[in-house]
Amino acid sequence: MVEERKRPERAGTPRPRRSGTVAARRRGREPQLTRARSRRVVAATTGLLGVSSTRRAALLAIVVCALALTVAVPLRNYAAQRQELAAVSEQQRVLAAEVEALTRQRTRLSDPAEVAAQARSRLGYALPGEVPYVVQLPSGADVGPAPDPNAGVPWYRTLWREVAEGAP
Repeated sequence: MVEERKRPERAGTPRPRRSGTVAARRRGREPQLTRARSRRVVAATTGLLGVSSTRRAALLAIVVCALALTVAVPLRNYAAQRQELAAVSEQQRVLAAEVEALTRQRTRLSDPAEVAAQARSRLGYALPGEVPYVVQLPSGADVGPAPDPNAGVPWYRTLWREVAEGAP
């Protein structure tokens, strides 16, 4: 036969005798929240470290904003430096082309024949023994571009004539 084991009783508290199976006891009994059990229920519903989901979302938003601000300033500085580097590189390329053109001009002007040719054409110099000739056109000759027929006419009359007659 089955011997009933006796458990040591706690001092001063008599234990009530239990009868029936465990399942029968669970069905007939209302769930009671004790202090220890209520803490487990609260911990199970609130999640990590006893923080509610709303607080977790707010905390996550704060962390994301802090990370965004931490990354935004260096990223802005990086973009600004890249733009400045591109501008300086372009300026350096332009200056290198200018230096190359000036170097070619210096080598060209180091030739005495080129200097003499420039003096003749630009300044009108002549070598000793040469006779320079200057051609002057008569005063009535039409030298420049054709005079504008609309020189003294207001702009609105010119516009109206072009609209009425068609563009020239």
